[in-house]
Amino acid sequence: MPSSKPENQPDSLPDNMVPYKSINEECGVFGILDRSSRGLGHTMYFGLYALQHRGQESCGMAVFDNHQLRLHKEMGLVNQVFNEHVLDSLTGQVGIGHTRYATTGASNLGNAQPVVVRTPFGAMTLAHNGNLINTEELRQFLESRGYLGHGNSDSHLIALYINYLLNQGKPLKDAVKEAMEACEGAFSIVIATGDTLIAARDRNGLRPFCMGKTRNGALVFASETCALDIVGATYERDIMPGEILIATLDEYYAGLHLDGEGRLESFFMEGPKKEHLCVFELVYFARPDSIIHGHSVYNYRMNLGRRLAQISPDVEADIVIPVPDSGNVAAVGYSRESGIPYVEGLIKNRYVGRTFISPTHELREKGIQLKLNPLKDVLRGKRAIVVDDSIVRGNTSRNLVKMLKDCGVKEVHFRISSAKVTSPCFYGIDMSNKKELIANQLPDTEAIREYLGVDSLVYLSVEDMVSVAGYESPCTACFSGQYPAGTPVDFEAGLPSASVQ
Repeated sequence: MPSSKPENQPDSLPDNMVPYKSINEECGVFGILDRSSRGLGHTMYFGLYALQHRGQESCGMAVFDNHQLRLHKEMGLVNQVFNEHVLDSLTGQVGIGHTRYATTGASNLGNAQPVVVRTPFGAMTLAHNGNLINTEELRQFLESRGYLGHGNSDSHLIALYINYLLNQGKPLKDAVKEAMEACEGAFSIVIATGDTLIAARDRNGLRPFCMGKTRNGALVFASETCALDIVGATYERDIMPGEILIATLDEYYAGLHLDGEGRLESFFMEGPKKEHLCVFELVYFARPDSIIHGHSVYNYRMNLGRRLAQISPDVEADIVIPVPDSGNVAAVGYSRESGIPYVEGLIKNRYVGRTFISPTHELREKGIQLKLNPLKDVLRGKRAIVVDDSIVRGNTSRNLVKMLKDCGVKEVHFRISSAKVTSPCFYGIDMSNKKELIANQLPDTEAIREYLGVDSLVYLSVEDMVSVAGYESPCTACFSGQYPAGTPVDFEAGLPSASVQ
C-alpha cells in the first residue's frame, strides 16, 4: 500500500468536523390495546426496554384507564424513569410509549414523548419515530391559526395539526388521515385516545413498524419485532407504507368474540406509496434479533460480512476482530467466508452512554478508551482485519487504529460493512451536516485510509448493500444522495435544514 500522502489531503481535519460522537437512532415507539391487562404499565416497560437502543435521552408512557389519562415521562433511560411504584400506577386498557433521541427539537423534558393535546373529545396522546422535512411549513400553518405548542419538535406539530382538524369538526379517522397526508418525510406513529389505538406509517415506509397479537388477543404496535417478543406477542405483519390502522376497544374485542379476529380498520393515505425502508436500519440501528421487512437483521449482517470478504483483496492476516457491538455479526460472516479466525479483540464498556461527548479535544482523544479496551495479549504482534459497520465522521476510527497499534498490533486492515456515508439524512438519523462526513472531506478511499492510519481499507458498495438486503428500493440516501421522500426546501449544498435540529 503506498505510504505517501495524497496531494489533496490536508495535514489534519478540523477538530470541529469530527467531534467524538456516534450516530444516533431515531426513537422507538410502542402501543398496546389490551382490555384484560391491569398491569399495562409493566407490559409497556418491557416493550420500551427492548427498544432502548433506539433512543437514550428520554422516555415516557401514556395510558388510558376508562378514558382517564395517566402520563409519566422524564429524561433518562427506561430503567431510570420507571420504578415499580410508577408502573403499578399505570393501569389501563390503551397505552403508548416512546424512547427518544432528539432529531428535531431540543433534548429536554418539554420535548419528551408521548405528546399530549386536549381535543374536543378529550385527551389525545402521540409518539413518533422519524423526522419530517416540512416542519417549518406545518409550524407556520398552525401558528397562523393560533395553534402554538409548548414543545418545538415535529411530533408536537403533528399532534397539533390533528387537533386543529378535530376542532374543525372532522371525525378522528378523517383528521388523522388528513394530518398524515400533510406530513412529508419519515414517520411511524402511534396515537391513543380514551378507547382507541391508532398506528400510521409514512408513504415511503422509511422507518420500520410492525404489529402483533398476544395470546389473549391484545393488539401491539412496535418499531421492531424484538419488542413484540419480550411481551409475548406473535408477529402478524409490517404496517404498510401509507397505511393507517385504527382499533377501538369495544369494537376490537367484539370482533375477537365473534370470529377470533379483532376488528382492526385499515385504510391508506392518498398519493403514491412504495416501500423505501432505510437500509441503515439493517446495517446498524436495529437489534440483530429483530425481523425487519421480513428479513432477519442478524442474517443480513452476516451476509454483509461474507460479501465484504468476497470483494476484499487478499491480505495476509492472523485474526478478524469486530468493533463491538454493531460490527460483531458482520465480522463473523467475514471470518467464515475468508477462513481467518474470529476473535474478540476489543471489550466494550456497556455502561458508557452511546451519545457521550467530551468537552475538550484531549478528552475526546481519550473517549475511545472509555468505550473500548483492547485485549493486548490477544492482539500483540497480530495482523488484524477489523470489521466495523460504518465510518461517518472518522475520528473514532482514527483513534481506534492508534490505540490498536499502540498495544502492539502489527497491521490494521479496516473492512466496512456499508458504503461511504456521503450525504446528510433528513429522515431521522443524526447526521444532517455534510461537512461532518469524512467521505466528503477527503477525496477518495486512499485519502481516508491515509488519514485513519490503516494498512488497507475496503468499503461495500451501495449495490452490494441493496443486493444483500434482497428487497426492492431501500432508502440509501446517506450513501447515494438519492432521497425518496425529498429534502427540506432550504436544503443547499449539504447544509442542515432549519427544521432539522
